[in-house]
Amino acid sequence: MNLAAFQSDFAAALFAPDAPAGLAAQPAFAVYRNTVMKGCVDALEANYPSVARLVGREWFCAAAALHVAAQPPHDGRMLRYGEGFADFLAGFEPARELGYLPDVARLDRSWTEAHSAADAHAVDGAWLAALAPETLGKLHLAPHPAARWHWFAQAPIYTVWQRNRAGNDMTEELAWQGEGALLTRAGDVVVWCAADRAHCDFLDACAEGRPLAEAAAAALAVKPGVDVADLLARLLCAGALITPPVEESAP
Repeated sequence: MNLAAFQSDFAAALFAPDAPAGLAAQPAFAVYRNTVMKGCVDALEANYPSVARLVGREWFCAAAALHVAAQPPHDGRMLRYGEGFADFLAGFEPARELGYLPDVARLDRSWTEAHSAADAHAVDGAWLAALAPETLGKLHLAPHPAARWHWFAQAPIYTVWQRNRAGNDMTEELAWQGEGALLTRAGDVVVWCAADRAHCDFLDACAEGRPLAEAAAAALAVKPGVDVADLLARLLCAGALITPPVEESAP
């Protein structure tokens, strides 16, 4: 057996509790398996702290171990591990009565993505305000690489998430209604704020490459009468928008 084949078999056996005899039968192999499994579970707990706080460490570790066995890491950077954890929770039978849990996991994942995203200069609000209205409407802005936004129509996911992310107790009664969230990164710090459906649809339109006039129309379509100037100002204040890079034409 060559080295590459040995390494492949070794890695596969680490995540297969019913692996056939051979490597897995070696007395010391369980030490490697347990160490790797614990490292993966610890990484998931670090990457999904709001979920872990909601369900408790014992429940979380049991669920995380099953996820690790089903979806082992493919990248040595464990900060990025767990991309599919929210979808795993959505199909996890013991979490069926915790309908909010997968969406809380999606916000935890958004925090990780915002934290590790590329740097970019946010749009200067003063520069934008100086543009003529006809120019402004045709302008294309793009979401900042670190911006992540979600609209949850059925539940107050943002409130549940941010209270647990901050380590606050859920003492106040929740209004069970839809909420949205916007996460960005100011310098080296991930920040977050509530966002309504108009904010999210505006950002969706910008992500699709549509000009500001069309992005404003998308916001107005879901929230007639929304103050588009105020909406844009809030996104600029959050550092959620950039000017898209200019694509170089082929020679």
